[in-house]
Amino acid sequence: MTGMMGRMARRYRADTARSRGFTLLELLVVVLIIGLLASYVGPKYFAQVAKSEVTTAKAQIEAYAKAVDNFRLDMGRFPTTEEGLAVLMTRPAADGDKWNGPYLRKAIIPDPWGHAYLYRAPGDKGEFAIQSYGRDGQPGGTGPDADLSNE
Repeated sequence: MTGMMGRMARRYRADTARSRGFTLLELLVVVLIIGLLASYVGPKYFAQVAKSEVTTAKAQIEAYAKAVDNFRLDMGRFPTTEEGLAVLMTRPAADGDKWNGPYLRKAIIPDPWGHAYLYRAPGDKGEFAIQSYGRDGQPGGTGPDADLSNE
């Protein structure tokens, strides 16, 4: 009886030892499936990231434009091009007695691509312009490289 039990135990151990590992073919199939999924999902993910960066830049430009409007209400003028957006956070030297800032809760940050926002007064179409040149940092472009402005 013990001989038969011993043979069964050895056979069971041999079967479980063979089933513990993966064959090279199984591993290659898994790697292939992961590669196919990554090639399908990757471009969609990065396109979504680009859209969110554009949306963030538009929201920041809108917030800065509102702060510039509040500055105008207090000071009776728009910031000059030389003063730029920095005057929203620090009192101007010339007519600072009317200044009721800071007009932003947080410091002025660069656009989502790391470039500083451009401020001009007067703007091309309005009294002032706040602009980002997009991902490439150059005038013109399309998609995420397109210019963004409050005008």
